[in-house]
Amino acid sequence: MGQEVQVRPGTEEDLTGLTDIYNHYVCETPYTFDTLPFPPEERRAWLDGYSARGPHRLLVAEEAGTGTLLGYATSGRFRPKPAYLSSVECTVYLAPDATGRGVGGLLYRALFDALADEDVHRAYAAIVPPNEPSERLHRRFGFEQVGLLREVGRKFGRYWDVAWFEKRL
Repeated sequence: MGQEVQVRPGTEEDLTGLTDIYNHYVCETPYTFDTLPFPPEERRAWLDGYSARGPHRLLVAEEAGTGTLLGYATSGRFRPKPAYLSSVECTVYLAPDATGRGVGGLLYRALFDALADEDVHRAYAAIVPPNEPSERLHRRFGFEQVGLLREVGRKFGRYWDVAWFEKRL
């Protein structure tokens, strides 16, 4: 990486940049099943679902000195029922020009270090194949594919599968 990258908890000031990154995936890829871009104010409730402590985290990567957001990683609620509280769903989204620079690995390393002292038993990730970079990242961090939902989402005029990956924490 040419510039130094800083990983830190996401804040309210990051909302527009986080939304811009996410909207790229909404508009250009099948990797999220949202189909319309969001204005930042509609993502505020999403941002409020994370905290600097506990199992539900939002970490951002930025270029040191510039404040440019390169991406983010989250560990959010897996399902809403109480028995699922010790499981989290993890995601990484990178700015298009930040892919292939090791930013995803930095984010996941920091996220799993932060979760090490939390009451979290399993982490899950949903990947829309084909997405070799995401699969490679998740496997590097100990995730294994445990299931495949066939043609579960429709976007860009076709059906997409979702592969489920799992990691014991």
